Amino acid sequence: MTTESAAAAVRATVYGYPRQGQNRELKKAVEGYWKGRVSAGALHETAAHLRRTNWRQLADAGITEVPTGDFSYYDHVLDTSVMVGAVPARHRAAVAADALDGYFAMARGTQDVAPLEMTKWFDTNYHYLVPELGPDTVFTADSAKQVAELTQARALGLAARPVLVGPVTYLLLAKAAPGVADDFRPITLLDRLLPVYAQVLADLRAAGAEWVQLDEPALVQDRTPADLGAAARAYRELGGLTDRPKLLVASYFDRLGEALPVLAKAPVDGLALDFTGRAAANLADLAAAGGLPGKRLVAGVVDGRNIWINDYEKSLATLGTLLGLADRVDVAASCSLLHVPLDAAAERDVDPQIRRWLAFARQKTAEIATLARGLARSTGAIAAELAANRADLASRANSAITRDPAVRARTAAVTAADGHRAQPYEQRAAAQRAHLGLPLLPTTTIGSFPQTAELRTARADLRAGRIDTAGYEERIEAEIREVLAFQEKAGIDVLVHGEPERNDMVQYFAEQLTGYLATQHGWVQSYGTRYVRPPVLAGDVSRPEPMTVRWTSYAQSQTDKPVKGMLTGPVTMLAWSFVRDDQPLGDTARQVALALRDEVDDLEAAGSSVIQVDEPALRETLPLRAADHAAYLAWATESFRLTTSGVRPDTQIHTHMCYAEFGDIVDAINDLDADVISLEAARSHMRVADELAGAGYPREVGPGVWDIHSPRVPSADEAAALLREGLKAIPAERLWVNPDCGLKTRGWSETKASLEHLVEAAHRVRTETGTA
Repeated sequence: MTTESAAAAVRATVYGYPRQGQNRELKKAVEGYWKGRVSAGALHETAAHLRRTNWRQLADAGITEVPTGDFSYYDHVLDTSVMVGAVPARHRAAVAADALDGYFAMARGTQDVAPLEMTKWFDTNYHYLVPELGPDTVFTADSAKQVAELTQARALGLAARPVLVGPVTYLLLAKAAPGVADDFRPITLLDRLLPVYAQVLADLRAAGAEWVQLDEPALVQDRTPADLGAAARAYRELGGLTDRPKLLVASYFDRLGEALPVLAKAPVDGLALDFTGRAAANLADLAAAGGLPGKRLVAGVVDGRNIWINDYEKSLATLGTLLGLADRVDVAASCSLLHVPLDAAAERDVDPQIRRWLAFARQKTAEIATLARGLARSTGAIAAELAANRADLASRANSAITRDPAVRARTAAVTAADGHRAQPYEQRAAAQRAHLGLPLLPTTTIGSFPQTAELRTARADLRAGRIDTAGYEERIEAEIREVLAFQEKAGIDVLVHGEPERNDMVQYFAEQLTGYLATQHGWVQSYGTRYVRPPVLAGDVSRPEPMTVRWTSYAQSQTDKPVKGMLTGPVTMLAWSFVRDDQPLGDTARQVALALRDEVDDLEAAGSSVIQVDEPALRETLPLRAADHAAYLAWATESFRLTTSGVRPDTQIHTHMCYAEFGDIVDAINDLDADVISLEAARSHMRVADELAGAGYPREVGPGVWDIHSPRVPSADEAAALLREGLKAIPAERLWVNPDCGLKTRGWSETKASLEHLVEAAHRVRTETGTA
């Protein structure tokens, strides 16, 4: 075999790529369509242009098999629901009238129709739309999107592989539709769904697909024998089809465990496995299972979720071992590159020493191509790349940027008592009621208010030097006064200052803590058109000076009502950052917690009686395997308590979580020892209230009554109905009234109307229950 043919025999590939474009063109086009400024045709052309650009970038980087079907206007799981015809009954008329508008209605809702529920994609910060299924669900194949995108890529002369959410994962992620019994298991619909997948596979084969990838990440979680049996049956049936392309079944985010031999024995043509982080155990498990004789193995050795450069020698050693376990071995990232930003080279403001340690999507594709060449041609073919990689890894390991002796000494001195409040909850609750004097069913919001164009312009003007700091602060103070005036007029009980000075709930703090660095272009999709710029945590963490006291104190000086101090908690500061991978997460969390503890103490000293420390990422960061839960939850809950345990008993500590399956962490929520927790509950119809009550949760709870991720304005009747549901589980003396989440993404008109309805609902239910 020639050197060229050997290189061609090892494919370099990825499972997905950032969708938004270099300048977030997709976000701008979709939001323009929603506002009527962009036509459907123009939106489709923007999408087609972005796909072409992505594929050409991948091919130019040395990716020899590009993915198709991973691109989405909103969410790839929602795309799958469309592909299999699983449109909820309440949305069918809208989809029939206009497929694109109906698609967005399922994602966002309308004034009259609620959207699909949204939750986190495994243990990432990406959100997907949860399929709603029932015993009467009828599936029908619609492969138009998948075929069109494959055809587009092939027209560019590219080898392309369609990527679909697999049927088992799709059903395991689904929930019972409204009105269906809670004990209904969507996986029981598998035999009804498989013929639809068979039709889609046949359509893709007819369109020229050699391979189709079926993603089954749900199989890396703990699964019942029935679930594993369903997986075996699904791939026995799909693998046994005669009119199909070759099938590549992919998993990622963790080890496959007991599902690995099930898939290895299935009559499919290849497996794609993650070999990074916790999933590194797949290597030994694959050897124990006898490998994949006669099959293709796509080896995910480049971390698709974090942004540090690959260790080439370590990855090549893994790949070398895998060569003896499969008929052919190809090289890939561990998962879709959707979870990382596009291009580290664009970050010209980052210290050049640190930038050489970073690999965003474009750099990761180059790493994959380099490893593929090294695997095919020998390490001599990539000698220069190996030498540069060794130097970059050594630069990071030996850099003073990563270590601060003072931080490490303080962390080592922490005692068990530092992570516990001095008084039990019952004593604190009595002191807080006496101090705050709040009514039953007190109303509040989660923190942020709409980030208007004027606020974004003020920040841009400050960065550009068009206004000075004094001029900027005048604008922020004016916004705070407006936010407070509205809340007081609306009758809200515990106020917030609205966070007009904050660009993002993590980035704002990261920019003021040592050890973190911010990017300018490092956008990552969170959901739909919501993109965030996760900061990079490169070194030890401390707080040089107060971060929020200035604005919280100013707000409190403008009103007699309590104003919440607002912080982002240590677990979320890690989860929504690209965190360092050179020390245990628990060690890093403790450093962040001590920095935040200083801020909490300063807020209290400045007069804050209510302080909220948000931890929306506590559930999403939960490891996917139950065996790993206890170790994670031990350091996660400790870091929260370390942040909050230095305050007086009459200072009320709140926390907030949203868009996750809270039932899995009820005990951990209790271990946080927060006085009040607010949670998303509107889309999930107050399910969390029942879960907390069932677990005997003893503290105060604010289950959300307004779904802020939809543009619709809930009526007072709707909010009151949800409150009544909440009261069935939680007594009035422990129930708060609030939205699901912060209001940063909402407009002022819908915010005002919705909060007025929320307050009206609280007054109405107080009257009904005799607590007014």
